Amino acid sequence: MPEPQILLSGLAIGESPRWHEGRLWFSNWGTQEIVTVDLEGNSEVVGQGPPGLGWATDWLPDGRLLVTGQELMRREPDGSMVKHADLSSVADHGWSEIVVDGRGNIYLNGFGFDFLAGEAPRPGIIALVTPDGSARQVADGIEFPNGMVVTPDNSTLIIAESFAGHLTAFDIAADGSLSNRRVWADLGGPGNGDGICLDADGAVWTPVRDNACARVREGGEVLQRIELDRPCYACMLGGPDRRTLFMMAAEWRGIENVDEVVANRTGQVLTAPAPAPGVGWP
Repeated sequence: MPEPQILLSGLAIGESPRWHEGRLWFSNWGTQEIVTVDLEGNSEVVGQGPPGLGWATDWLPDGRLLVTGQELMRREPDGSMVKHADLSSVADHGWSEIVVDGRGNIYLNGFGFDFLAGEAPRPGIIALVTPDGSARQVADGIEFPNGMVVTPDNSTLIIAESFAGHLTAFDIAADGSLSNRRVWADLGGPGNGDGICLDADGAVWTPVRDNACARVREGGEVLQRIELDRPCYACMLGGPDRRTLFMMAAEWRGIENVDEVVANRTGQVLTAPAPAPGVGWP
């Protein structure tokens, strides 16, 4: 297996990596920073996110940036942030992961309980915001919804259910609705699955327990596993040919010590060559 290389260090908790306009973009949780880094390791703070953990970014087809949090926000060309859609009728909690598919449909998820406060877990949901701005729930009963990908033909959405420890797939209808829910891959129990990405061979890269990032085929076969020295939170295929795997890693010391982890800046962006290029969204 390839040895991962450190591209960038000194981060708080890096999450939501996205390859966009020749750079890796990611959320630096705990700092409110949206950061980019190029393949030479040159980094730049390019925007501001909400406080705390659990927020992500993606782009509309016209290039405007979306940022999740308590609201779904959009950055305008002048740099101002505005609410993109009214989701109050869908849920009264904030939103975590996001993916914009090839038709401009926005899928968001949220889990509806205060994870960092130690509240009892509750199943989460997936919401859809269509290009006309309307919003509705399209799935529920998600056991801690995490990273999502949409296949290149816009026909399938795959989501990591971290508390269930598997990847779940849905068929996507013409109107964006989700159906035919099924286990796409069993990852071996709770604690597996976080920020994910898809490659041209139809395999998904996903963080797994015991400080690793794994390439998994539908059905659960592990095709490749990259060992790290700390937990992996998310991954993304990028680079000019989308054959570079970027992995976001940082120490984890329990929900009661998140502030300590943020302060100690153990977060890293690591890279490794991938056998197949990235496809789909994000």
